[in-house]
Amino acid sequence: MIHAFPRFLTATIVALACSAATAFAEPPAEPRVLNYEELGKEIGKRGGTLRMLMAKGKDISQMTIYGNARLVIYDQNFQLQPDILKSIDVEGNRVFTFALREGHKWSDGQPFTSEDFRYWWEDVANNPTITKGGPPQALLVGGKPPKFEVIDERTVRYSWDEPNPLFLTSLAGARPTYIYQAAHYMKQFHEKYADPAKLAALVEAEKVQNWGSLHIRKGRQYRPENPDNPTLQPWMNTSPAPAERFVFVRNPHFHRVDPAGTQLPYFDDVIINLASSSVIAAKAGTGDSDLQGRYIKIEDFPFLKKGEKDGDYRVLLWSSGRGSERVLLPNLNASDPELRDAMRDVRVRRAMSLAIDREEINEAIFLGQGRPAANYVLPESPLYTDAMAEAFAQRDLDKANALLDEAGYDKRDSSGFRLLPDGRKFEIIVETAGESSQETDILQLITDHLSEVGISMFVKPGQRDILRSRVGNGDVVMSTWSGLNRGLATSDMNPEELAPVSSVQAQWPVWGRYFETKGASGEAPTMPEVAKLASLYEEWRTAESSEEQSRIWAEMLSIYTDQVFTIGTVSGAVQPIVVNKKMRNIPDKGIWAFEPTHYFGHYMPDTFFYAE
Repeated sequence: MIHAFPRFLTATIVALACSAATAFAEPPAEPRVLNYEELGKEIGKRGGTLRMLMAKGKDISQMTIYGNARLVIYDQNFQLQPDILKSIDVEGNRVFTFALREGHKWSDGQPFTSEDFRYWWEDVANNPTITKGGPPQALLVGGKPPKFEVIDERTVRYSWDEPNPLFLTSLAGARPTYIYQAAHYMKQFHEKYADPAKLAALVEAEKVQNWGSLHIRKGRQYRPENPDNPTLQPWMNTSPAPAERFVFVRNPHFHRVDPAGTQLPYFDDVIINLASSSVIAAKAGTGDSDLQGRYIKIEDFPFLKKGEKDGDYRVLLWSSGRGSERVLLPNLNASDPELRDAMRDVRVRRAMSLAIDREEINEAIFLGQGRPAANYVLPESPLYTDAMAEAFAQRDLDKANALLDEAGYDKRDSSGFRLLPDGRKFEIIVETAGESSQETDILQLITDHLSEVGISMFVKPGQRDILRSRVGNGDVVMSTWSGLNRGLATSDMNPEELAPVSSVQAQWPVWGRYFETKGASGEAPTMPEVAKLASLYEEWRTAESSEEQSRIWAEMLSIYTDQVFTIGTVSGAVQPIVVNKKMRNIPDKGIWAFEPTHYFGHYMPDTFFYAE
């Protein structure tokens, strides 16, 4: 009885909230009518609760990823199309005119208009108290911002002197660039519009540094922690953070409808319960989740499949959309001069790749479901070629040994390990974020593989934030992470993963910081191949046609793969998905990736429903 009352109370609140949302449902006068024949879906019915499990409060950002409501999104062929927007007119990748849907409203019923774009551009993006670095990179071409125009209440325009192919793809991302905010709500937290005394009281009550910090906290859209902040997503959060249980209810003004005219989403509400990541698979296997992919791994599949017969769920196997399930990231900016020279030598990187027994990793870790391959785009990508996918990915110990000898590491100690020029053992410490037992198992196998060519490797688990700091300081010689997020890349997607553009890229953090800070810190790339990637990336940023973008992507992929800047292992592995047996409109086969499928988002969870 101790737990019955809170559960009953929560259920009552959810029911009331959902009832209210249903009663006042009002899609735009010009909704987006989904083509179910093209999407392979059936007409559903409204109602029901979708339960999911997450490990941390910040995981509620997955609701934004899964919801996949964007100004523009990728269609079934990964081509960009309007979603929240009614239409887009593009002139030479320089001028972008956006038309909004008539009658579209925020979740609180207030109109969604060009004022929301103007407010973000003038009062947020260009206000240093809120946005210290100025407008996001996606809105800068050669360091210059766009000309922004409000044409009318439902039309806005962005224009640059040079092409900006990054603009639309950034709006469609899993973590999109937001160029609008709910002006009617956010103005109460802005110095320009708010009553000074009330604003000061809010700053004090929230215990933040200033009104700018308050504005950021109240206006987050990617991680919807503030229930009062209006949204355009299919479900809206009703639970203030921190919480152990987050309840999202239907957005009564969502812009999509099914072919029969029924406003989406079908589910009344989504409940996210928090649990330790180590028990999520077990809880999914006992029916505590209706839709679960996050925190489930391939090693959980036998257990989940065994429980499928008696459980109220089925287990799907979706393909992974990553370029590689696990990669080694040699730090070309490591502070140790001897090991830095080794990591910068392409012969060493190629030799390490050739020494890895990917077949063993595939069988032992991925149940034989993956493909031994470099960290490269997947066969489903139009940019894919067999030759590059297999570059230095077939085990060849003779060639690996020959390359290491040629690189000057031909001297060995009494145990057979190679020596650095200063006489130290050629020993690499691979540092990890310590978040996956699968990661540890893979690295242990690679440790054995590299020992066969005389390279000693040790694994050092740590914490993600500490690891990033150590990598950026040059304290880490090699780290590990998952492969390319855009394994399904098309030419209009941002090729940023292939070039030094960010300090969090563990293979070249110092060179990435140079780009990130526009030369204020870090260093310009000194390796010709890395400098060429940076140059090609800048070319893509100003490409005028899809043909030019395709040419640049192909050249970047060729350099990136040939130079083995990241050492891939296995691609095309599978991701177990636990699904309530009654759920419909979720595909049996899908691709599990952050981008461009947004995990479940590409398959539109707003169209999922329960059959009788």
